[in-house]
Amino acid sequence: MNSVVLALMIVDGGVLTRQVTFEFSSPTAKSVNVAGTFNQWNKEANPMRRQESQWRAAIDVPVGRHQYKFVIDGNTWRLDPSAESIDDGTGNTNSMLVVLPIGYDSPAKLGDGRITESPVWHPREAPALSYDRGRLHLTLRTRAHDVDAVSFVTPGSPPLPMVASHSDEIFGYHTVDAKWDKRSPFVYRFEIKDGPKTMKMPHDGGWYQVDPERLVSPAPPPWVEQTVFYQIFPDRFGNGNPSNDPDSVENWESGRPTFRNWFGGDLAGVRQHQGHLRELGVGAVYWNPVFASPSNHRYDTTDYLRIDPRLGTNDEFAALTRELEKAGIKTVLDGVFNHTATDFPAFAALLRDQQKAATRDWYTVRSWPVSLGGRPTYESWAGFGAMPKLNHANPAVRRMVREVVEHWQGTAAVHGWRLDVSPEVPMDFWREFRPWVKADPDRWIVGEMWEDASPWLKGDQWDSTMNYQFRNSVLGFVARGTMKPRAFWEDLMRVHHAYGPAVSRNLLNLVSSHDVPRILTECGGDVRLAKLAAMLMFTWVGAPCVYYGDEIGMEGGPDPDNRRPMDWRRATADNTFLRLYQALAELRNGSSALQSGDPALLAADDRARTLVFARVMPEDVRIVAVNRSEKAQPVSFALTPELARCRDVRAARVWACGLTGASVPADQSRLTVELPPLSLVVLAPRPSAGAVSSTRASARPTIDRNPSRLVVEAIHQR
Repeated sequence: MNSVVLALMIVDGGVLTRQVTFEFSSPTAKSVNVAGTFNQWNKEANPMRRQESQWRAAIDVPVGRHQYKFVIDGNTWRLDPSAESIDDGTGNTNSMLVVLPIGYDSPAKLGDGRITESPVWHPREAPALSYDRGRLHLTLRTRAHDVDAVSFVTPGSPPLPMVASHSDEIFGYHTVDAKWDKRSPFVYRFEIKDGPKTMKMPHDGGWYQVDPERLVSPAPPPWVEQTVFYQIFPDRFGNGNPSNDPDSVENWESGRPTFRNWFGGDLAGVRQHQGHLRELGVGAVYWNPVFASPSNHRYDTTDYLRIDPRLGTNDEFAALTRELEKAGIKTVLDGVFNHTATDFPAFAALLRDQQKAATRDWYTVRSWPVSLGGRPTYESWAGFGAMPKLNHANPAVRRMVREVVEHWQGTAAVHGWRLDVSPEVPMDFWREFRPWVKADPDRWIVGEMWEDASPWLKGDQWDSTMNYQFRNSVLGFVARGTMKPRAFWEDLMRVHHAYGPAVSRNLLNLVSSHDVPRILTECGGDVRLAKLAAMLMFTWVGAPCVYYGDEIGMEGGPDPDNRRPMDWRRATADNTFLRLYQALAELRNGSSALQSGDPALLAADDRARTLVFARVMPEDVRIVAVNRSEKAQPVSFALTPELARCRDVRAARVWACGLTGASVPADQSRLTVELPPLSLVVLAPRPSAGAVSSTRASARPTIDRNPSRLVVEAIHQR
C-alpha cells in the first residue's frame, strides 16, 4: 500500500517531487526495500523501516508515472498488492504509481480563467532551451488541457503562437523554433492565456535572455544520425579461431545459451564476416564488452586494458578496428565503469587484505570482513556480489577510468563509448569523463537509460541514450496492437520533444538487444509484424541499431535466450528479412531526410489503424505511410505547405516508393495510397518516373487508373 503526502512539494531545477509513503506487510522479512523507476531500480537505495509487521519508507518521488516493486531480503521481488499492475514491455509486471503536482485536485478545464501554476516551467537549459541548425528550440510546460493558448514574444514583434506539441495525463508541452545567429543576446518571454486570464513568464513580466557565450547546448557528432548501427555480442557472432576457445564450448548450431556457457565467438569471427556488415549497410558496430572477464557477457571486468584472450589479443582488436574504419565502419565500445569483477585487482586486494588493503576506498564496504557468497557486505550492482560497485568519489578510481579510456582511444580506432548502467554513476563523474572522450569532438557518448534520460543530455555529460522508450512504443503499436496510431505518434513525439531535435536525431533506436527479447519473439513469431517494427526503426528520428541476427529473422526470449549464436545458415540471398534490412539501410543511407529530417504528422486514423508522417529537410522529404491493420487500407493526406517549401518537392514530377518503385504523378495536392495489410511504404519526390533510386528490394509496382492514387505491393509481404 502506498499513500501520497499532499503537503510537500520540492522544485529542483523544474523537477516537481512529492513525498510518497510506501507500506508493505511482512512479519517474517528481515529486510524490505522499494525499487523503481524513481531510483533506477536500485534495490539498495531506499530501505524501509519495520514497525511490528509493517514496513514503511517515505521517499521524494518526481511527479509523473512510475513503476516499482518491493525487494524482500535482498532477492525476492514482490508487487504491491494494493496498487495497479502494468507490463513494463520487457516481460515483467510491476506495480504502478502516478504522482500528481499540487493544484490537481480539481479537473483542468479550458477557458475557465484558472491556470494551475505549479507545473508551469521553462528552465533555460536543454531540453527546454537548445540551439540546433540556426534555430533556438524552446519548450514551455503547463498543466495538460489547462490553457487556451501560449504565445512566444520578442521585443518589438507581435506574439507568435506556440505549437501544442504533445501532452500526457499530467503535463502539456508547447514549442517554438526561433531563428538566431548567436551573434548577440536573444531576449524573449511567454504569454499564457486561458479565458480572460493572461499569465506571463517570467512571472515578474520581464524577459528571459540567452547569452551566446553562456549557452550550453547538446551538439552530438553529426555522423551518428547518418549511421546504421549493428550490435555484436562477441561470444555469439562468429567463431573464426577455435584455438582460443574456452575449455568447454557448446555446439554453435544446436547449443542453447545459459547464463554461464560459451560458444567461442571471437574477433576472428567478426573479421570473417566483415562482408556481411558491409552488405547490410552498417556504418558502426556497438560491441558488447570485450575486456578480460570471467563471464560470457563480460559485464564484470577483470582487466580493462586487456582484450579477453577468448576473443583474441590487444593487437588483433586494434587492427580489426582499423580495418573496419577503412571499410567505413566505426567502433563503439561498451564501457562498464559502474562495477568490476571480484577478481579485478583492486577488489582482489580488498578480499585478501581487508581493512589494511590499499584499495579499501575503491569500493563502499558496509561491514567487515568482506567475503564472497551470501548477501554482499559491500555495494554492488543490483545486489549481485559478483559485481562490486566502484566508489567514484575516489580520485584513484577516476584516474583508472581515464587511463582505460585514453589507452583504447590511443591504440585502437575507437569512435565512441556506450556506458553501462550509467545512471547509477554520479553525474559529476560523467562531467569529468566527457572531456576525456571529447579530446576528439567527433567521438560519441551514449548512456544506458531505459526511461527519460534528459538530465544527462544537456550537453555536459552524454550525447545520447539507448532509446528503449522507442522500443516500448513499437511494442504497443506493432507487436501487441494495444496502442492506436495517434497515441503511438504522441508517444514518439513526447520523447522527441523531451530531448530536443539535436539529441533526438542521435538517439540509438532499437527493437531488440542483449537485455530484452528479440522483436520477432515479441511479435509472437509473426514475420509481418517484426518486419513492420524494423521499418519503423529505420524511418523514425534517430539512428537505427540492428541487434545481430534480427536481420535474418532470429528469435529469442528473455536473457539468456536472446543471446543465441548467429545462425549463419540463414544469411542467404533469398532470406526476406535480410533483403528487407539491406533495402532499408540503403534507403536510409541515401536520404538526408531519413537521416536528419524533422518529423511532421500528415494523417492518423485510429479506426483504420493507419499513420502517415513526413521527415523533412529543406532539400529533401520522405513520406512514411503505415498500415497496422490486418486489412488493406487507403490513406489520404495533403501535401502541406511545409512539404511544398522543400526544394525536391517543388521540382518533383512523381512520388515514388523507394522500396518498391511504384510511383504516382506529383501534380496533385492530395495523395491516396493503397496500403496492404501490416505494411509500410516510403515515398520520395522525384523529377521523373525513371529517377527512382535502385535498391535490393524487388516488387512489381502497380499504378491505379486514378492518377492521384498509388497502389503499392510492399516488399516485406512477399
